[in-house]
Amino acid sequence: MAVSWTHAMIAAGSAALAALALVVVVHLVVRLLGRRWRPAGDLARSARFPFRALVLTLALSGWVAGVRPGASDDWAAWWEAGALVLRVLAIASGGWLLCALLLFVEDLTLGRARTDVRDNRVARRVRTQVLLIRRLTIALVVVVTVGAILFTFPAVRTVGASVLASAGLISVVAALAAQSILANAFAGIQLAFNDAIKVDDAVIVEGEWGTIEEITLSYVVVRIWDDRRMILPSTYFTTTPFQNWTRKNSELLGSVELDLDWRTDVDALRAHLPSVMERAGTMWDGRVSHVQVTDAVDGLVRVRVLVTSHDAPTLYDLRCHVREGLVAWVRDQQAHALPVRRVLLDGT
Repeated sequence: MAVSWTHAMIAAGSAALAALALVVVVHLVVRLLGRRWRPAGDLARSARFPFRALVLTLALSGWVAGVRPGASDDWAAWWEAGALVLRVLAIASGGWLLCALLLFVEDLTLGRARTDVRDNRVARRVRTQVLLIRRLTIALVVVVTVGAILFTFPAVRTVGASVLASAGLISVVAALAAQSILANAFAGIQLAFNDAIKVDDAVIVEGEWGTIEEITLSYVVVRIWDDRRMILPSTYFTTTPFQNWTRKNSELLGSVELDLDWRTDVDALRAHLPSVMERAGTMWDGRVSHVQVTDAVDGLVRVRVLVTSHDAPTLYDLRCHVREGLVAWVRDQQAHALPVRRVLLDGT
C-alpha cells in the first residue's frame, strides 16, 4: 500500500510536537524542583543530552511505525532498516540516560559522605560501597544495553536460541575458565560490605605501611607512604592476614622508641615532653603523651613515648616531630645519656 506523504508529514509533525512538549514539561518541572532542591540542577545537566536523545529517537520510532509502507513498496526494505536503526539508537539512549541517573545518585551520595572530618569512619565505608556499586551498576547497564541492541537483529536472536540450548555445557566451561576472575570479583564485593577495609584506611600489608587508595572488583590499590602504589588482588584481603589501623576509628596511638644510656634522667625527659607536644600544633590531638621505660638490655634502656593523633598520615608526622625533638634535647641537655658501649679491659 502506498504511503500518503500528507499523512506522513502530519504524523511527523505530531511526533515532533509531542517530543517538544515532553522536553518542555520536564524542563519546567526540573526548574521548579531546583528552587527547593539544589541537586536538581545537577540532575538536569547530567541527564539533559541523554534524555533529549531518548525522546527524539522514540518520537522518530513512533513516526516510522505509524507510516510503515506496504511490503510491495520499493523502499519498504530501506524503511525497515531505518526503523531498526532507530530502535538501536533508542535502546542506546535509554542505557545512556540510565547511566547518567545512576551516576547522579551515586555522586549525590558521595557528596554527603564527607571524609574531611575527624570521625569519618562511616563516611569512608559509604564511599567504599558506593564506588564499588557504581562500577557494578554501570557495567550491568552496559551489558544489558549491548545485549538488548544485539537481540534487535533477527540473526542474533537465532544464534541466541542455539546458545541457550547449550547453556549448561557453556556455563561449566566458563566457570572453570574464569574461576580466578570470579573469585576476585566476589572478593571485591565482599570487601565493600564486610567493613574489613575502606578507602583511606591505614593498613600494613607485605611489611609496608600505606593507605587504601582504591577498591575495585578485581584488585585493591594501596598507596605506600613514599608514594609508591602496591596493587594486590582482592582475594589477598580475604585470605591473608593484614593490619588495619583505622577499622574502628581514624584516631591512632603511635610510639617513638629511643635506646639510651642507663644514666638517662627519665623524669627530666618526661618533663620536657609537653614542650615538644606544644610545638607539634594540630598534629597532636591532646589525648595521650606518655613516657615509659619498656626494656633494659645490653647496657641500654629503651624509652617509649606514646602519642596520639587524628589520622594515620598526621600520626606519622607527629612521631617524626617527637623523635627529632627528643633526640635534639638528649644531645644538648643530657649528653651523658647518649648510647655508649662499655668495655672492661683485663690487664692480666
